[in-house]
Amino acid sequence: MKNTFGASVAVTIFGESHGSAVGAVVDGLAPGIAVEEAFIRHQLTLRRPYGSISTGRREEDAFQIVSGVFEGHTTGTPLCILIPNADTRSRDYAATRSLARPGHADYTAYLKYHGWEDYRGGGHFSGRITAALAAAGAVAISALRGRGIRLGTHIARCAGVPDRGFQGELTAEIAALNDRRFAVLDEQAGEEMRSRIRAAAEQGDSVGGILETAVTGFPPGVGEPWFDTLEGLLAHALFSVPAVKGVEFGAGFAGADLTGSAYNDPFYLEGTTVKTRSNHNGGINGGISNGMPLLLRCVVKPTPSIFREQETVDFLKGEGAVLRLQGRHDPAVVHRARVVVDSVIALTLCDALALRFGTDWLKGEGT
Repeated sequence: MKNTFGASVAVTIFGESHGSAVGAVVDGLAPGIAVEEAFIRHQLTLRRPYGSISTGRREEDAFQIVSGVFEGHTTGTPLCILIPNADTRSRDYAATRSLARPGHADYTAYLKYHGWEDYRGGGHFSGRITAALAAAGAVAISALRGRGIRLGTHIARCAGVPDRGFQGELTAEIAALNDRRFAVLDEQAGEEMRSRIRAAAEQGDSVGGILETAVTGFPPGVGEPWFDTLEGLLAHALFSVPAVKGVEFGAGFAGADLTGSAYNDPFYLEGTTVKTRSNHNGGINGGISNGMPLLLRCVVKPTPSIFREQETVDFLKGEGAVLRLQGRHDPAVVHRARVVVDSVIALTLCDALALRFGTDWLKGEGT
């Protein structure tokens, strides 16, 4: 089972939804990077469910750093973060053990692991594991900040309601987003999104959305021209996040309706710095960063766990069945997935930067 991502800075995740704990190991971080436990707690809070728009499962996420940090800084050895599971109700899943929940990995997990998988709450396939990614990602985000790189994500669309796009000074908008639990740029749009999430929950249903991420301060010249393009590495990491079903960069699929003259980003000089007039390519040319902000979006599907009667099969009995779901489930996960997206992007960018400039580059002083 492949649970490790990255070449120079690599993250390994482990645990199950209803096991004793989930966690992550990050190997390859430069020594001397500041590790702020308060910031890790902040990031975990952004991922944690709350109110009527989230699951009733309430984990404290009382993480423990068990290795790789001494006196508040990385040591350069593997950094291991452990997060215990406490608020589990495994009995909710016993009755549906052999029923393939539509949209879930129950059936495919059974095929791969021959029935030995931990099925409770989705086991290792559960979004619960993303808590470990958020904790590890907090360290990566701090390392990037030390090099003047900022990243932030907003809910560009949820339940058909659009947020406004990034505009004006990107770094300031990123800073504002990172303090918002429901990350939108237009609060009125955010309120309508939350209203539609609640309405779906009342109907026993769920909704999805689109997340848009901007990265500023990322240096040019990072990435490879073919199989390890910067887009390819980021897409690989993002498609590892549960519920992500689509990724695009810059203008993305909308670029298919443009002409070359409209799509191309003209270059110009600002002093001695090369910039582009537009950014339809999302800050990447030929798989390599060009110095403009990285812009990307990902689709988060509607939560598959819904409280409506659904047709399915009992894969142990080999017969058709009807699923009536029990338990605690999110009517939407897009607002919680936002911090996970930030985290996997940060970890991927740290890896790409370390490959380009060397591992110790991440220890550079902040700007």
